[in-house]
Amino acid sequence: MPSAKVKEEVEQRNIALAAKCRAEHTFPAEKLTSFDFYKSIGSPKYVVAPMVDQSELAWRILSRRYNADLCYTPMFNAKLFAKEEKYRDEHWAGLKDGLGGGGPNDRPLIVQFCANDPEYLLQAALMVAPYCDAVDINLGCPQHIARRGHYGSFLMEDWPLISSLISTLHKHLPIPVTAKIRVFPEAEKTVAYAKMVVDAGAQILVVHGRLREMKGHLTGVADWEKIRLVREAVGHRVPVIANGNILYHEDLAKCMEKTGCVGVMSAEGNLYNPAIFTPELPQSWKLAEEYLAICDEHDTKLAYTRGHLFKIFRPSLVIHTDLRTELGMATTREELWAITRKLKERLIQDAQTSQMEGESFEGRVDDQGFPILPHWLAQPYFRQPMPEQSQKEAGEEDASATTTSGAKRTADEAAQGEEGTLTTPSGKVKKIKPKKTKVQANLCQSGQCLNTFSAKCVHQRCKGCCRIHQRETSIFDCEPHPIRSMMQEPPKGDSQETTVTDATTIAVDTSVAPTTTAEEKSA
Repeated sequence: MPSAKVKEEVEQRNIALAAKCRAEHTFPAEKLTSFDFYKSIGSPKYVVAPMVDQSELAWRILSRRYNADLCYTPMFNAKLFAKEEKYRDEHWAGLKDGLGGGGPNDRPLIVQFCANDPEYLLQAALMVAPYCDAVDINLGCPQHIARRGHYGSFLMEDWPLISSLISTLHKHLPIPVTAKIRVFPEAEKTVAYAKMVVDAGAQILVVHGRLREMKGHLTGVADWEKIRLVREAVGHRVPVIANGNILYHEDLAKCMEKTGCVGVMSAEGNLYNPAIFTPELPQSWKLAEEYLAICDEHDTKLAYTRGHLFKIFRPSLVIHTDLRTELGMATTREELWAITRKLKERLIQDAQTSQMEGESFEGRVDDQGFPILPHWLAQPYFRQPMPEQSQKEAGEEDASATTTSGAKRTADEAAQGEEGTLTTPSGKVKKIKPKKTKVQANLCQSGQCLNTFSAKCVHQRCKGCCRIHQRETSIFDCEPHPIRSMMQEPPKGDSQETTVTDATTIAVDTSVAPTTTAEEKSA
């Protein structure tokens, strides 16, 4: 614990920094709080989540065209943002020129940071305060890198630190501070946690209804009931926004009705269909062309753009696999435009053929009751679940003890029915050994590969298919198959400096519990 003298020195530095920021920029004389602040930004109902490398300016512009009321930036690392100009220039376009984000057209806007040091958090927050409406603290990231860096959802047990992070911004920042949390297994603890966050000074609370362990293939369904309990406990003090289980436009109203929250946040639902906040089901190629045109106007990293196209076109790329490969190999925006135009021609042809054949999708649902949509329309992604470890092990044992051996016995029995000897030119008689059949019990789950999947692969794919899958989803979470150029590791000697993927996730209406859900890449 720092001494009283050290605390006092830190406090004086914080006061000086805040005073400098106020002197150099114009802020309201009185900082708005709670519902007054919420009303000042238009009482937003539909919110685009903070998504690492995904909620960048171009994507925010596209989302706002389709009824998004409020957008968050990607999650930034507070310490890196405060210390490194290169990091700031890379992640916040125009900051050094006083433009900030997308300027006045990119509002309302909340900037999100991950942090575990209140002083660095305040330094970073003061840099963006003139160019946004609030600063959010990420308390929800469940990824392994957040565990190493000790931030996100891995602060959930450190309530004094969380309180210090929030209260420091609440005291010194000239704009409001907000927070985004995950739930605990126990409803009572979740409610107590939310009360602590609000007591510390959070002026808007976003509640993601999943546990820290619910990520990737273990995503599961968000608990709207816990969100409702939090809203009942603190919703009279601050606006509460729900997050999780938003796949279709209709889920937005269901979520607000069941939780009583003032708004709903979407991450993966928005990524796969940026028009999710409208009743529309637009053609995927129209969204892609609109997004690329925005990227042409606001220079956007190729990796971000390609990642978005993979998601928008996902149902179509399963069919037109040659273009999926081309998309993964594209190195310029011109190539992305060319691929989009090629896919557009094919999708228009697919739609015309379907119409000529009299194919109808009206009222069609899958075995879980979800609508079956034509592949040329934007639609949600259902992540295949990872089997329980015990079931997996049992399955492997069963495969080796029964399936494989059974197949071998079948091969042996078949061989015994054939001629079992061979006479050589010299007159010797040799026995023919039956050729054993190779059985691949754990086939790669990509659906187009005959290799076996690696035992430790979280996506149940072979090395090559796993890496393609990670690029398509922009979730680089498979340790046995890392893509080092896409994984931002902390600098030497500083284990906490990285940007990561949080898990604001979307699944389905809680009244219909699916076996597959999509985890949002949000923070």
